[in-house]
Amino acid sequence: MAGLFDKQADLYLDARPNYPSEWFSKLANLTDHNHSAWDAATGNGQAALAVAEHYERVIATDVSESQLNLATPHPKINYHHTPSSMTDDELVELIGGENSIDLITVAQAIHWFDLPKFYTIANRVLRKPNGIIAVWGYNDVVVTPEFDAVQYRFHAKTLPYWKYPNIQHIFDSYEALQFPFESVGMGLEGKPLKLEMVKTTSFEGILRMFKSWSAIVTAKEKGVELLTESLVKELEDAWGGSKLIRTVVYKAFMIVGKI
Repeated sequence: MAGLFDKQADLYLDARPNYPSEWFSKLANLTDHNHSAWDAATGNGQAALAVAEHYERVIATDVSESQLNLATPHPKINYHHTPSSMTDDELVELIGGENSIDLITVAQAIHWFDLPKFYTIANRVLRKPNGIIAVWGYNDVVVTPEFDAVQYRFHAKTLPYWKYPNIQHIFDSYEALQFPFESVGMGLEGKPLKLEMVKTTSFEGILRMFKSWSAIVTAKEKGVELLTESLVKELEDAWGGSKLIRTVVYKAFMIVGKI
């Protein structure tokens, strides 16, 4: 996925919803220790900042230097660029070594991963016993029936431009995601925990969220403009006008497990 989010890194930082603080409190209560955490595919550090409220040390890694350049500094967080050329052993050493991590988090990203490779590394670095791994994502944003009808037609047009085959996992709410860890009561393989994230935003905010999708960049590289002026106008009218502030609900899902 290297490079997919580089061109719209500033949009990603501005437009995406915030993860509820209670998610991280619950995860922290599951771990035996609160020493070290690894936020994989940290992007701009959104989840890492919340994890740092509960752990002494957070390793936050990403393949995108552009995303990391926009990450918010924090005394407990060490941000690291991890190019795809890194070996498994190099990554394990960077994270902290074998049996060193109390919590692994992956926010809105595991559907981009080479899952067997990632799970092998996760098993190596998680503390034994009872190291916790939590993965979550979100797909639909619910606004109003009028707006949702337009945005779902738009989303259908983006489908050919999502580059990676595992993107189907996000569309399926992780229901078919392989997750070879023991359940701790917060979702399990085949049955993710269903959640909601509430965000107050303007029309410009929701439009920036759409623009942050990797499919929009991929389409532009192929000479296709998915967010045409006419579509933006249709979305704006369905929203209720550019000046209207709305409360929207992002449909989220999570699976948490342990070694």
